[in-house]
Amino acid sequence: MRSDYSVDWESYARHTAHCVLRDGMAGVLINGHAGENFCISREEKRRAVEVTVATVGASRLVVAGVNAESSLEAAEEARDAKMAGADAVMVFLPNSFALAHTTAMSVLHHRAVADAVPGMPMFLFQAHHAAGRMAFTAETLEALLDIPEVVGIKEGGWEVDSYDDVRRRVRAKRPDVAVCASGDEHLFACYVHGSDGSLVSLADILPDEIVALDAAVRANDLPAARALHEKLEPLAEAIYGSPPGGRATARLKFCLREMGVIPDATVRLPQPPVEAAEAAMLRAALRESGL
Repeated sequence: MRSDYSVDWESYARHTAHCVLRDGMAGVLINGHAGENFCISREEKRRAVEVTVATVGASRLVVAGVNAESSLEAAEEARDAKMAGADAVMVFLPNSFALAHTTAMSVLHHRAVADAVPGMPMFLFQAHHAAGRMAFTAETLEALLDIPEVVGIKEGGWEVDSYDDVRRRVRAKRPDVAVCASGDEHLFACYVHGSDGSLVSLADILPDEIVALDAAVRANDLPAARALHEKLEPLAEAIYGSPPGGRATARLKFCLREMGVIPDATVRLPQPPVEAAEAAMLRAALRESGL
């Protein structure tokens, strides 16, 4: 974004190419939480799909996030994404589900999206374990796996044991559904348990290292995997683990500007910009990770 909070589409396209057009990258998730999907407009989400498809779509899959409080609005966002050229959608739960969330609510929300774009592949999003009532219960996950359009899960529960539980449940019921370890701070541990890939915002900054970590674990080269983990972990902890929570987008943008990948680190309100103490922490982590 520019300093006036408008979207800089040219810089967005360059940044997308920088992250995605690399060996080992099968595609890209856009309009996710790190992409500020809760504070950009429906029109901006549609435009983001168009620019992404024009930039990388000929050779990579484009998964478009759908995030709205209303299931009817989420259905419209899904239609927009399909018309703009996305290959799949990822359905984020309404933020209000953190207060109250039942299996019936989840099923209705996801089926509304599936019905809006018949036959379009759908990813589920398993929310952070501390995000109130948003994380799927075992019952809810079972019900959502009955939706035939579901092809994968971005497992963002951020707890290794629950990740492995989800992976086992999905493998037992729908072995065709990809479970993608997506907790940036513990990719190494989840990869060792088993993962079908990742959709992680840390790949904005260390894309090659995350691809290499996945490859090293698959090859059972644990010394190489541990070495890559040691490079990834300082930044993962600084961006996602250091309090206060919910600062990943601002911190990612700050690091990308420091690296010269994007020209401006502006985040939309109500997030404040990175300031002195936070900046010093992130610069130290960039140095420790070799960037």
